[in-house]
Amino acid sequence: MSAAKADAHKDIEKLSFEEALAQLEKIVSQLESGSAELEKSIDLYERGTALKAHCEARLKAAEAKIEKISLSASGEPSGTEPLDVG
Repeated sequence: MSAAKADAHKDIEKLSFEEALAQLEKIVSQLESGSAELEKSIDLYERGTALKAHCEARLKAAEAKIEKISLSASGEPSGTEPLDVG
């Protein structure tokens, strides 16, 4: 990726998950419509790939923060433990 394209994608790091997902959905819609010229389509695809990676990283970070509540034998909350997502 050229330096100019890298700089163009730098703003993605500042986006929230929801903002990045909204942009990604818009890009997918544009690409599916087939209305963009080839070079524009390539640029959109590259940005979409960067947005997808950003969204995945945000989701992994959120999963790492989630804890499940453990219950005692009587059903009372007794603490937390890491969420097993595997």
